[in-house]
Amino acid sequence: MTQYQTVSDNETVLRDGTIKLHGPQAFEGMRRAGRLAAQTLDALAPMVVPGVTTGALDDFVRQFTLDAGAVPATLGYRGYAHSCCISINHVVCHGIPSDKPLKDGDIVNIDVTPLLDGWHGDSSRMYLVGDVPLKARRLVEVTYECLMIGIEQAKPGARVGDIGAAIQAHAEANRYGVVREFCGHGLGRLFHDSPEVVHAGRPGTGPVLKPGMFFTIEPMINLGKPGVKMLDDGWTAVTRDRSLSAQFEHSIGITETGCEIFTLSPKGLHQPPY
Repeated sequence: MTQYQTVSDNETVLRDGTIKLHGPQAFEGMRRAGRLAAQTLDALAPMVVPGVTTGALDDFVRQFTLDAGAVPATLGYRGYAHSCCISINHVVCHGIPSDKPLKDGDIVNIDVTPLLDGWHGDSSRMYLVGDVPLKARRLVEVTYECLMIGIEQAKPGARVGDIGAAIQAHAEANRYGVVREFCGHGLGRLFHDSPEVVHAGRPGTGPVLKPGMFFTIEPMINLGKPGVKMLDDGWTAVTRDRSLSAQFEHSIGITETGCEIFTLSPKGLHQPPY
């Protein structure tokens, strides 16, 4: 049975399987952290061009985050040595920045999580590098649609399964595969917490959504089949069939009437082309 825990704004929280319910001050903290995540992704838009290395983009994310008075939550997380994840083409998620340059026609996901005043703002966005084929552009468009369709289900009284079912229906209607091995997650004071938000499933299943819940929705949609495999580095997940993959992510909070998206782009750069 799902357990919920009402937490005060400055209370130390543990990852104990409970779903945390937060108050107004916590919402304000998440707004600030989410806005910084979105500002970071906005600032990257003109930089994601052919020839730039993913390492250079990672360096920018780190400095931008530090200059804003925050720290990258991924830096040192379980031994991870970078300030963001950058996933190119058939990389599903958790791509490691390197000296590899981006090429014309690539599609790229950049995932950032600034930790600002104790709150995590987690968001990712797709970028188109140069002249991207129509097939890849369409995958990116549908993946963004999946994110927003999932967010439409996020309201009090709905269930987590309603989010995944809506995403799965839209993706599969376009003959794409929905990744199951990675999912959205609770966040706030903790980087990863309950509930898990799988992007496929049956409506009417899973925990009930209640005001004060914070979590991410971050569908990973493959041009081919949904299967993924891990590379030997222990982080990078790729499509088994080498098909392209795309992902968008927002952090949200459940309100009395629906949900609030904490990571909306201040510049309106929600989906490419930017």
